[in-house]
Amino acid sequence: MSLTNAIRRVASRVAPLVTRASAGSQRCLHHHHGGSALFSAANKPSVNLLQRSFPSFLRHYSARPKSDETLLRVIEAEIECAVESNDPEDEELPPGFPFKIEDIPGQQTITLTREFNGEDISIEVHMPDVVTGDQDDESNDDADGEPNSMCTIPLVVRVSKRSGPSLEFGCTARPDEVAIDTLTIKDPNNSEDLIAYEGPDFGDLDENLQKAFNKYIEVRGVKPSVTNYLHGYMVDKDSKEYVTWLQNVQKFVQS
Repeated sequence: MSLTNAIRRVASRVAPLVTRASAGSQRCLHHHHGGSALFSAANKPSVNLLQRSFPSFLRHYSARPKSDETLLRVIEAEIECAVESNDPEDEELPPGFPFKIEDIPGQQTITLTREFNGEDISIEVHMPDVVTGDQDDESNDDADGEPNSMCTIPLVVRVSKRSGPSLEFGCTARPDEVAIDTLTIKDPNNSEDLIAYEGPDFGDLDENLQKAFNKYIEVRGVKPSVTNYLHGYMVDKDSKEYVTWLQNVQKFVQS
């Protein structure tokens, strides 16, 4: 009786081992013939996880967001509109135009230079500003009662001697008019750490002195016949620079 029980106990221990060994043999056999049955059985949950997450991972990094696509369509439409509306006229220089124009693409200013009686004259011309009149000011209203818009061009006029200080005029060019806003003396020998006295506000100067300074820059070429031409030139430049800017933004979003 005890021998029978002992045999049963041994059999109960051996049977699971045989079963596991048999299953292992079958898995190895499948692996040998089928190639990846063991790997698939052991890693099926992980594979399914990769199958679910990997495509979305790819979409996140390889596909452009819909908002970017929308932005690109809007930019493209704006470029087409800007190109169609930008029809620059090849205006000839006005008679006696005394300056050489330096226009670097991508810059928001142009520079005019000339020599005059031993002086170096340079004008830094900025992009035009659109000024709208106050609706309460009847003098600024058109026939329909709407405020007029006037395009002005900021100028920085520098008159330099061969050596020593220079005069720097801050000006505003309006249609058929050039107004001086500021006047300062620039001395290259002065330390940048020192704050130089820049004089009173130009509008506070004696009226005769203001007229004399206006005549001073007019003789050197800063006059309406020049600034009116610059008005159209800078409007065209503003349009061209805007298109270039849009194209550069477009390239960045596409990259």
